[in-house]
Amino acid sequence: QVQLVESGGGSVQAGGSLRLSCTVSKYTHNCMAWFRQAPGKEREGVAAIDSDDTTAYAESVKGRFTISQDSAKKILYLQMNALKPEDTGMYYCAADSQGNTGYGGAYCYVRMEQRLADNYWGRGTQVTVSS
Repeated sequence: QVQLVESGGGSVQAGGSLRLSCTVSKYTHNCMAWFRQAPGKEREGVAAIDSDDTTAYAESVKGRFTISQDSAKKILYLQMNALKPEDTGMYYCAADSQGNTGYGGAYCYVRMEQRLADNYWGRGTQVTVSS
């Protein structure tokens, strides 16, 4: 079992920045990702990263968010810049539990979004962006 703990959320004004961190109890070097969920909406993928550090992003955050990982420290990051009110939501860290790796960040993104039940999940950290 992999345990994930997110931190770094908060309230910022539009245009501001936040960096989310996710501490991982056991780094499996499988696909990792960040998801978010706004009130009344479904959980959606934000960004994903494979063990070779290739990445993929939702269209809505491309050019503003950056996912990265430090496997030695067992931390996953999400740097969020130029935040918009529509970025508001609970942000979740996720780790693939099925050994998926080696196919690239885009594969990780699609797979983890399509197979939510195959992911380990953190409890989330709230991000609120005001206009």
